[in-house]
Amino acid sequence: MKRSFIAVFLAVSPIAGTFGQAQDDPVVMTIAGVDVPRSEFEYSYNKNNTDGVIDKKSVEEYVDLFVNYKLKVQAALDAHIDTTAAFRTEFTQYRDQQVRPTLVTDADMLAEAQKVYAQTKAGIGPDGLVSAAHILIQLSQQASDEQQRLARQRIDSVYAALQAGADFEGLARKVSQDPGSASRGGMLGWFSRNQMVKEFEDAAFALQPGEMSKPVLSPFGWHIILMKERKQLEPFEFYKDNILRFLEQRNARQSISEQKLAASVAASGGSLTKEQLLQQRADSLAAVDPEARYLMKEYHDGLLLYEISNRMVWEKASKDEAAQARYFKKNKKKYKWEEPRFKGIAYHVKDAADVKAVVKCVKKLDFADWNEALHKAFNNDSIIRIRVEKGLFKKGDNALVDREVFKVSGVQVDSVKGFPIDATYGKLLKKPKDYTDVRGLVVADLQDEMMRLWVADLRRKYSFVVNEEVLKTVNKH
Repeated sequence: MKRSFIAVFLAVSPIAGTFGQAQDDPVVMTIAGVDVPRSEFEYSYNKNNTDGVIDKKSVEEYVDLFVNYKLKVQAALDAHIDTTAAFRTEFTQYRDQQVRPTLVTDADMLAEAQKVYAQTKAGIGPDGLVSAAHILIQLSQQASDEQQRLARQRIDSVYAALQAGADFEGLARKVSQDPGSASRGGMLGWFSRNQMVKEFEDAAFALQPGEMSKPVLSPFGWHIILMKERKQLEPFEFYKDNILRFLEQRNARQSISEQKLAASVAASGGSLTKEQLLQQRADSLAAVDPEARYLMKEYHDGLLLYEISNRMVWEKASKDEAAQARYFKKNKKKYKWEEPRFKGIAYHVKDAADVKAVVKCVKKLDFADWNEALHKAFNNDSIIRIRVEKGLFKKGDNALVDREVFKVSGVQVDSVKGFPIDATYGKLLKKPKDYTDVRGLVVADLQDEMMRLWVADLRRKYSFVVNEEVLKTVNKH
């Protein structure tokens, strides 16, 4: 269905001081030279300390977390992360998701629904809608004379039976060759002009409710049509809710907002861009709705926080294996196991000779290189000679390891089809010998330490002052 969206978008001029605080919103702290209004701190505190939060903080306890957060954001701004194309693209997409829906009112949607209704009514035309049933005897347009004779003979016999009092619905179920409607007793549902082939349509619209047509030939074959009902389209209110749901499903709000933006750009003579209009709208929303303002700011700062933390801590720690090794060596006592681990392989081979060949292949190599070496030596062509699982196994992780290494009795090891010989190779460790044995824990702990050192550095680099008197009024004014 073609749809025409005609709308006018009244652009809102930017409002200066969007993030400034009113007289009743005093500064609760100043961080790196930037004032933080009490409302912003309250928004962050209340959002992160709801009743469902396990580790709820008091206002005083939350101050340090908030300061650290703001210092990291400032570090990201100083690193100009907010000017990168990746940041601008992601934040703009989020901003538009928040702003675009506000451009479209309920009145806009109602007007669009009325247009859809008017277009639909015009398409139906003065003849309205009809509900009919039919019985079809199919006939190909390339049918032979004999096939045409037989089809006509059959439809005539059906017509005669109906005139003699046969039940239309029952006969349709039995003899109609329209698979879509036969199971419904021939019912086609409601249709309007221009929805059926002309021959069928002309015959159907010539009938009144209760009337039945003589056999009618169309490109599909012979029909007998029974008129059930006729009506005009119900008033708009009857369909309003369904049309509105249809428009929502078709993302009509997006289309309407695009039309409004385009109309506003045109009205400005090209002096305004769509990007400027969306930013103006975001600014105007922020000026009157603190929730919207801080939600937008939260996402903006959250993107900065993620990127700077990734650069300074998370990615750096996860990639610096030398730092991981140093941290493990310095903190070995932190990493203990309640029970031993088997560091090695559980493998299955076709030939008994390969059991020793596997050991010979890897015994002088670093554990990290075993997989590649085994692949090259045993599975590097069209013949697969080994199935192997490599890892740091605890009891219960692998049945073969449990049986062969941990000597667990009664363990059932499922055989690997085509690889009947089972074996293991590796070392039984009572405690981690290398940082790679507990890499996940080491990386997490290293990240924690790097974060702590980075925050300490930020606290030395940037100044911050908390207004204790204003802090006492948080959530109490």
